[in-house]
Amino acid sequence: MTEKLKNEVRQFYSEQFGSRIFEAYGTTEAAPGLCINTPMHNRPGTVGPFLPGIEWRLENVPGIERGGRLWVRGPNIMLGYILAEEPCQIVEPLGGWYDTGDIVDVDDDGFVTVLGRAKRFAKIAGEMVSLTAVEDLASATWPEALHAALSRPHLHKGEEILLITNQPDAQPAALLAKAREKGISELCVPKVVIFREEVPVLGSGKPDYVTLEKEMGLRS
Repeated sequence: MTEKLKNEVRQFYSEQFGSRIFEAYGTTEAAPGLCINTPMHNRPGTVGPFLPGIEWRLENVPGIERGGRLWVRGPNIMLGYILAEEPCQIVEPLGGWYDTGDIVDVDDDGFVTVLGRAKRFAKIAGEMVSLTAVEDLASATWPEALHAALSRPHLHKGEEILLITNQPDAQPAALLAKAREKGISELCVPKVVIFREEVPVLGSGKPDYVTLEKEMGLRS
């Protein structure tokens, strides 16, 4: 799965080139497609409905009210993993079901919205908060900057969210104002905002969370 398509990018291509961008979703283990929007069946903001032949189910995740953890099964799912400790054996998915590790929501028409990776959620005051949603809020507030949201243990709240950004004047108050404007829960507003001139990124342009976590002392 790559990054979610931003509305600004969708609008730019539509206005400048007269082209429509259709989002899709898949994983390497699913060879690689699971969902796709098409010219006849398209819902912006979603990754489209499941491809024919794909079985799916959502597993409830405590603290997440919308959607669940996506499991899939079908003819395009991998045979299994070859692990280093057992190099001559294929470890098959149990019952053919592959755990994508993604939290998704499926509407009544079958269109799928990816809410984020399961490991990219923080538990704040008993509720699960998407770190991707926090980054989306930061991008809506400061669209020209790069942002990365992390979580760390908190004595009273369970976890707290850190926002690392290269926006020089970034303050929580601006995020709170944008959240109220868009009707976003204040749980998505990080109390700790850290400015860095350079936010480490991967070759894909995504934030390098592993490096950031090591630099912040959150990973050994």
